[in-house]
Order: sequence, then C-alpha cells, then structure tokens
Amino acid sequence: MSKIGFDNQKYLKMQSEQIRKRIAQFGGKLYLEFGGKLFDDFHASRVLPGFAPDSKILMLQQLKDEMEIVITINAEDIESNKIRGDLGISYGNDVLRLIDTFREMNLYVGSVVLTRFAEQTSANNFLKQLNSLGMKCYKHYTIAGYPSDIPHIVSDEGLGKNEYIETERSLVVITAPGPGSGKMATCLSQLYHDHKRGITAGYAKFETFPVWNLPLKHPVNLAYEAATADLNDVNMIDPFHLDAYGETAVNYNRDVEIFPVLNTMFERIQGSSPYSSPTDMGVNMAGNCIIDDEVCCEASKKEIIRRYFATSTSVIRGHGDESQVRKLELLMNQAGITSHYCPAVPRALERAEETNSPAGAMVLPDGRIVTGKTSSTLGAASALLLNALKALGNIDSETDLIEAQVLEPICELKTQYLKHKNPRLHTDEVLLALTISALSNPIAMLAKEQLENLKGSDAHFTVILSEEDEKILRRLGINVSFEPRYEHERLYHK
Repeated sequence: MSKIGFDNQKYLKMQSEQIRKRIAQFGGKLYLEFGGKLFDDFHASRVLPGFAPDSKILMLQQLKDEMEIVITINAEDIESNKIRGDLGISYGNDVLRLIDTFREMNLYVGSVVLTRFAEQTSANNFLKQLNSLGMKCYKHYTIAGYPSDIPHIVSDEGLGKNEYIETERSLVVITAPGPGSGKMATCLSQLYHDHKRGITAGYAKFETFPVWNLPLKHPVNLAYEAATADLNDVNMIDPFHLDAYGETAVNYNRDVEIFPVLNTMFERIQGSSPYSSPTDMGVNMAGNCIIDDEVCCEASKKEIIRRYFATSTSVIRGHGDESQVRKLELLMNQAGITSHYCPAVPRALERAEETNSPAGAMVLPDGRIVTGKTSSTLGAASALLLNALKALGNIDSETDLIEAQVLEPICELKTQYLKHKNPRLHTDEVLLALTISALSNPIAMLAKEQLENLKGSDAHFTVILSEEDEKILRRLGINVSFEPRYEHERLYHK
C-alpha cells in the first residue's frame, strides 16, 4: 500500500472552519477567489499523498447552503478560442462543463461573468448561448491603467462601469476555467459596488500552493515551482508578513508584487485594508494537515522529476521553452535529486539497453519494480501494464493472460482492415482483450481485478508514449513519465 502523508479529513474540517471564520470577520459576506483547480487537483494528490483530488469540492459541499459560485471567463479567450491544455477543450466549453459538474454536485452556480468584454463577436455569441440556457450573465470591461492607476480604477469610470453581480448567499466563490480570467478584478469590482450600496463585504484568496507555513525550499513548495515553470512563478519569503509579524511565511512573486496595489485599493474602496500581507489574504490550511513530512517530501521530489520529463518532452513537441527545462534542472538541484531519483527511470533505461528496443518500468505501490519490453504484438506500455497486473495478482510471469485466439484477430483487424502499419496493441486494446479473455479464463479475471491496485504506481518509459497510452495509464491512477525522444526518427508523430 502507498504511504499516506496527509490527513484529508482533518483538512476538510479545518478548511471549512477557516472560511466560516473569514465570512464572520467581514460581517457575513465574503468573495473567495479560488486559484488552481476546484476539482481533479491531481498535482496536490501527488505531492501530498492522502489528499483527495476532489477535496476542495468536498470542502465546499460542507458550505453549500451558504455558498454560490460565480464563473469568470476572459472575453478575449473566447474570441481566440483558447484551449485548456489538460482537457483539449475551449475555455468557453469548459465553462459549460464546470456548470454541469457543479450542478451534479448540488452546488449553486449563480452566474457567469465575461471579463475584458468589448463586444467581441464570439463573446457576444457565447453570451447569447448562456442566456438561451437560462444562465445569468454579466459584462465587465477593460479598465485603463489597471492595476496601477488606482484613482481611475477605484471610480465610477473604472470598477464602477462594470455590471454589478446580484448574489444571494454569504459566500461567493469566484472561479474560472484557467489563469488570466479576471477573478481578482471581479472580486474588487464587487467590493466597490457593495460599498456604494452600503453592503459590508470582504475578500480572501484560496491557493493551495505554495504552502505558506512550510519552508521556502521544502520539496512541496519546490514542486509547485516545477508545476508553474511555464508561468515563471517564483516562491519567496513574504516581506510584508515578516515586517508586520516578525514571522516567516512563503508566498509567490505575483502576489507579493501586486499586494501594495491591492492594499491601496482596499483602502480606497472601504476606508481601510483588513490585511497586512498577501499571506494574510489566504485561507489555506493544507500545511497544518501534513502528518508525515518524509512521505510528502519523497512524493514531491518525484513530482519535480515528472515535471522535468514532461517539460523536456514539450520542447521536443514544439510547445515548451528550453529556459523552462533549465529552471527545472535548478529545482532538481535545490531538492538534491537527479532525474534518476525515481527507481523506475534507471530500470527502464537498463531494460531498453538489454532488449535494444523501447521499454518501461513501474514501481508498484508496495515498492516492487516490474518492467515491460516491446514485442511483435505489444508495445512497451501494454507489456508493462500486463506484467504489473501479474505481479499484483501473484501470477507467474510466464503466464499468457490474453489467449492467442483473442490476440491474433485484433492484430489482423488493425493491419488488414484498419490499415495500421503497426500490429502492436495499445493499452486500451489490451484492456479490452484482457476483459474478453477474463470471460473464460479465471487467471485473466484475477489480473483484471488488480487494475484498481495500480493507483499510485510510478511508471517511466524510454520513448514518448502515444497520447492514448498516456491517457489510459493516467486514468488508472499511474504516474507517468518518459524520456524526451520518439521511437522513430520521423518528422510527423501522431
């Protein structure tokens, strides 16, 4: 079994209590800017073993009777058809997905705000679509001089020209499909309008990382820098917190840089600022719920390695920057590790050298290492998956889980009818074949039953996997990385 380093139940309790305290602090109305992912936060679950990917949603469900959600989206992102890299869908479609998901979880979505709205054609069409679906929508506009021209921003010609969002509940969670969507500006706009209406309200920020009460160079915080290498975020000691309280707290450069401006805005809007530092604005209790620091440190170091390989692969694919790779190398150095820190990496490379073909290795949750090699019928990922299932089911390694009478027709279908040059089965095809074999073969059934036990395994491959193989392995809960090189020296790779 994988080791646990984080107490998720304690986190849910402490986090909801902290938010309720912040609501009370401001007289019963709080705008909570939600950074990062509201659900499916797999980064947090990888670096804090025990953290459930949907912890934030579970925490908000404890507050659902007093909470509503406002989703912001940048109108310019609608116009440019900006795509979420992890999901492959547009920001506009992700807003629809988020609304559906929240509703399925019995969470109230009050409205959608289109920020930086300038009558863009696609944004207007999206607005009409939302209205036709019965969703309340509001328009916020680009404010000249934002965020530095504070006298203009905090005026009727600045924040005042934005449409006021009618909200019903005491906790208003502001979220978005991605960064740059205008969450902060939306909160400030609401504070301005509420103040003019005589409504007492406050602002707070929910960011899981960096963890403010862990050391600056703690692996968990270094892993956050690794995850945001493309944004060039840098963790730093919060100088305002140190000056105000004489205590060290960790924040990141963008919050520290913008804090003097925000502080002045609060003073202009409400007469005084409730905060002495950017760390004060946060409500993150994650650091208080780490129960095994060593486990979290090891998990975070492995995450830095995965980010290094992922970024190196992005460069090969033409989506990344060499400077990001250099930053990750620096972070590995600060964490005292190399790219071989995860045992799966050197073992996969050894197996590839032994077989003179692409290979993979996997560290199972119990610490055992299994390998897989390329064959005439199976790719390295498929072979490794089957070998891992054998190991977990204590099945002899020489046993054929998929009968030839099942395997051969599939290979024939791929080459003869579907015109694939490569007959080797991908992981999804192997799982279907295993399922068919399990109907008549009890050993295959035993192997299939081990699928849920793969969660938390670490796998590394010596070549870049197909998108489908990578996706299937991740859906099984396997942490995947691979060397930044293709199996074939072609220019086009699908």
